[in-house]
Amino acid sequence: MEDNYLAKWLNNELSEAELETFKKTDEYATYVKIANASKKMEAPNFNEELAWNSVKNITEKPKVIQLKPFKKFLRVAAVIVFLLVGSYFYVNTLDKNVATEYAQNKEVVLPDNSEIVLNAESRVSFNEKKWDEKRNISLQGEAYFKVAKGKRFTVSTSQGEVAVLGTQFNVENRDDYFEVTCFEGLVSVTFNGKEIKLPAGNSFLAMNGTVIAKETTKEISPAWLNNESSFKSIPLKYVLDEFQRQHNIIVETKNIDLNKLFTGTFSNTNTDLALQSISVPSQIKFKLYGNKVLFYAQNAPQ
Repeated sequence: MEDNYLAKWLNNELSEAELETFKKTDEYATYVKIANASKKMEAPNFNEELAWNSVKNITEKPKVIQLKPFKKFLRVAAVIVFLLVGSYFYVNTLDKNVATEYAQNKEVVLPDNSEIVLNAESRVSFNEKKWDEKRNISLQGEAYFKVAKGKRFTVSTSQGEVAVLGTQFNVENRDDYFEVTCFEGLVSVTFNGKEIKLPAGNSFLAMNGTVIAKETTKEISPAWLNNESSFKSIPLKYVLDEFQRQHNIIVETKNIDLNKLFTGTFSNTNTDLALQSISVPSQIKFKLYGNKVLFYAQNAPQ
């Protein structure tokens, strides 16, 4: 009965007597609330064309899987290749450096079998990998070169350049002091843009930018190769500097003329003998204490 009333009530088919009877039921109030709420509900607008296109895109668009790990691998591989190539060029352009400290000598053999002997506190550098392309040696300090027969290279210093071919020579390049001595063959010295040819037995000397005339020598090698330092009319300043390098002893001076010319030889191995060899002909005194020596004038207060 109630179900029949409900259907008829929803279709407005109840008679007045049936409606009165239906209103007296317990369920009537609930049905009224449901009916009122359903009147407020609206169906969404439906766009057929838009719905079809959405379905079409979903079915036709290919599925793409991004290979992010693979892209990351490619980036890492590219970095590795870059580092390897960079390292190759870096190694091939890197110069070989050989240096000595105070009271130390070293021998160096070049890629063409030419030989270098470094004096104390000196340094040479050259490109070993590209020696055939760039036959150049950079020198700081002093070195003796014995060039292999038929071989050619240049020695560059801060004060001048020496070009050689199958010869033996010595180069000293220190503060304001530049000397080249040829012992065999022929060397070419470029100083202040001018080229000078030095045959065996001849030397080139410049101090403080001024070229100093040098006598010929009959020596076949520099004295320092025989553990001696030899000077002829050289300011005392350079003599004391060389003593400091050869004996690793700090030199101090007091009331002496460092420009006074010195001619003589001192030992590079016997410190006491070297001090006597310097002080006696120079008419100066010295005091040795620890790793320091003080040279002072004979009449200077002590």
